[in-house]
Amino acid sequence: MPYITTDDGVRLYYEEAGSGIPIVFVHEFAGDLRSYEPQMRCFARRYRCIAYNARGYPPSDVPDDLARYSQDRARDDIKAVIAALELDRPHVVGISMGGFATLHFGLNYPELTRSLVIGGCGYGAEPSKRAQFQAEAEAAAQRFDTLPMTASAERYAQGPGRLQLRDKDPRGFAEFVRNLAEHSPVGSAMTLRGVQKMRPSLYEMTERLSRLVVPALVMCGDEDEPCLDPALMLKRTIPSAGLAILPRTGHALNLEEPELFNRIVGEFFHQVESGRWPIRDLTAGAGRIL
Repeated sequence: MPYITTDDGVRLYYEEAGSGIPIVFVHEFAGDLRSYEPQMRCFARRYRCIAYNARGYPPSDVPDDLARYSQDRARDDIKAVIAALELDRPHVVGISMGGFATLHFGLNYPELTRSLVIGGCGYGAEPSKRAQFQAEAEAAAQRFDTLPMTASAERYAQGPGRLQLRDKDPRGFAEFVRNLAEHSPVGSAMTLRGVQKMRPSLYEMTERLSRLVVPALVMCGDEDEPCLDPALMLKRTIPSAGLAILPRTGHALNLEEPELFNRIVGEFFHQVESGRWPIRDLTAGAGRIL
């Protein structure tokens, strides 16, 4: 099985397919590299595609020390994958937890990436929702601590941003729940406490975001309520950002609408590679209407 090793000695399992300009896919909390199968099959026809399991997600290592889980670790694990596989400025695609890691990666290592796709990024970001999010993350972690993994997965999968996938694609939703039930309860609880619960609010980062010039595509489902306002804030703040809103779509946007997701992302890649994704003209936000 292929692994890379991070600078703190954690082994990360990865899979790859295709050849060409590289793409690194960074998965969400409730997913793993299998969540990107619709993207791997599509983009591997023209790109070298790499998807990996985050720390805490077997067959990647599952450290039992909470200090080894953090937003900074998640960010630097992307860097470790790129370095180990000697990737030349990949596109980096992240959903939810992976979207946060992708954004932080772009802020800290802009020279290492060609573009950023930041999907479903915003849970707990709004200052008025931070305490609620942290409480819900801790409650979910306690369920992973105490309940059988199948029960924890079933409960987590009933979140309001998941019901759209359930209703659109029952077979896909059942597969999503089965895959989630195969995760490590220790890794899940540690990730909730160390990465999710403790990450900084996006609204505390606006000054840094305003200086980000790596081509960025912010994506959000229009029924993913906790991410809508943060997505608009990211679009307004990052001068290199575009915004794509997928209609009648919840949190797992790449699984709910794989064809639409792939088409939008593929067009974004094409624009970036053609040098046609410029920094936004600041007069577009000058405050005038006419």
